[in-house]
Amino acid sequence: MSCSGETRYTRHEVAAPRAVGPSGRTIVVRYDEEVPVIPVNTPSATYDVTIASNLLRTLHPRLRKLNPEKPFRPFVITSPDIWALWSKPFLASFKESPTVLFLPSGERHKRLSSVESLAQQLSTAGADRDALLLAFGGGVIGDITGFLAAIYMRGIRYVQVPTTLLAQVDSSIGGKTGVNLAAGKNLIGSFNHPQAVLADTDLLATLPPAQLRAGLQESIKAGIIYDAKLFRYMEQNADAILNTKKGADPKALTHVVAASVRVKASVVSQDEKESGLRMILNFGHTIGHAIEAATNYKQLLHGEAVAWGSIAALQVARARNTLSQKDTERVTNLILRYGPLPPFKATAQKLVALTARDKKNRSGVRSFVLPTAIGRTEIVRDVTEPELLTATNSMLTLMQHHTPAPPSTTKKRR
Repeated sequence: MSCSGETRYTRHEVAAPRAVGPSGRTIVVRYDEEVPVIPVNTPSATYDVTIASNLLRTLHPRLRKLNPEKPFRPFVITSPDIWALWSKPFLASFKESPTVLFLPSGERHKRLSSVESLAQQLSTAGADRDALLLAFGGGVIGDITGFLAAIYMRGIRYVQVPTTLLAQVDSSIGGKTGVNLAAGKNLIGSFNHPQAVLADTDLLATLPPAQLRAGLQESIKAGIIYDAKLFRYMEQNADAILNTKKGADPKALTHVVAASVRVKASVVSQDEKESGLRMILNFGHTIGHAIEAATNYKQLLHGEAVAWGSIAALQVARARNTLSQKDTERVTNLILRYGPLPPFKATAQKLVALTARDKKNRSGVRSFVLPTAIGRTEIVRDVTEPELLTATNSMLTLMQHHTPAPPSTTKKRR
């Protein structure tokens, strides 16, 4: 398959008047570089994903451009750690500071109780139908903010300003919003598209290495399921993509971000509400979500769990002879190349049992995404429990022989 969405290139035509410089002096911020603008066109919404550096410093003028004839009052939903790092450039273009609401980092806070708390804070702060929510964070912040926007006063506007690679290439696009239940991930939610996605690549500079690599697993997924060219690029340019040293050229990583967004935008534009094609985006997620649930959402980042889940799915495809041995090895090797993937403790029996709660299931039958070649997939509904047990055991065996990652203390940015 190939991506059908057309990428426009535009210039940073939006100025940020009255931005305040470090010395307190009023300055004008302007940019003159071409940036990719990738459209998402669905039956219920049309919006753009803009990918560039320095987007934060022109944020308020961009919001005005999105709402030229509608008043809006901005409310920022973010986490304390993100705000501590990026509040200054975020506020640079605002004459009056927006109201900021905080949500602690981590998947364990992706619950209805958090939505209720934020809704109460919005009400207390006087938010009405003209409120505009700004989701400034990773996937958890984005999912919760989009769901809150869908239900607060029966629907208000929101904009995605994703701060992690995973959110920039995947979760901020497509309108999937929601929260987790103890029974499973994303079991409560709605489709609610943002007005726009503003992916500032400068935000990736402060990502912990584990967060960056976890996000790149979603880009690998995009290559596996839809874009063989992206897959080959990530094979051939791994060193440049993973080079986050100060002064490193970000061109390779920016290329991956744009290519990944094109995949997501193309799939979502063809199948908005996951009635068919969009299900391929769940490659690796059936077992991946089970791993997250089995480890109480505490041991692995989402992209890390999906990576292990992808390896299990590859084993199912190989056992069925739908994927060649050569391609199975290529994909597995690339997933591991963008590690290290941390190990976890769970039995194959427990993981397979948890897949029964997957939200993609229909009438008790598991829906499973399997690759048939690099860049092509199929959706099957006849994967048996014994098949899953065998594949999951193979994945766990590989994990035991794979070099464990060192303990990480930098997994808070979500």
